[in-house]
Amino acid sequence: MKFKKQIPRLEIPKGRYFITFVTWDRLELTPEARQIVLNSCQFFHNQRYQLFTAVIMPDHVHLLIQPFLKTETEFWSIGSILHSIKSYSAKQIPQVMRHIGKVWQDGRYDELIRDEKEFQNKWEYIRQNPVKAGLSNTPEDYPFFWEIF
Repeated sequence: MKFKKQIPRLEIPKGRYFITFVTWDRLELTPEARQIVLNSCQFFHNQRYQLFTAVIMPDHVHLLIQPFLKTETEFWSIGSILHSIKSYSAKQIPQVMRHIGKVWQDGRYDELIRDEKEFQNKWEYIRQNPVKAGLSNTPEDYPFFWEIF
């Protein structure tokens, strides 16, 4: 088997990121499982990162976050933040739905937000995701959507 080298990821202190991660084999999460994932995303809000908005779709998650500094020179990495969210939720999900095995695909899609216009566009994309998927009439009607005010 050939070893595939991972592409280095650009992470900068005080950077804001649009992140997407997907369930294993596009597993469809039940509403109870989606609530667990949303709670997991909110758990370290204002401690390890600023969570601006999040939506938990049946088979994927979108986040808009800004990691905080741990010390003056070290910050919470996207990898450590997502490891926390994914590992905790993966342990809790089998308690509310019939699923044995892997819950999340390895990896994620992350994008460093470069300016305010891009930030607002990504926020609106996350807001409208459940509406475009036909899961609700408005973002606020979707129970697994959250945004900071």
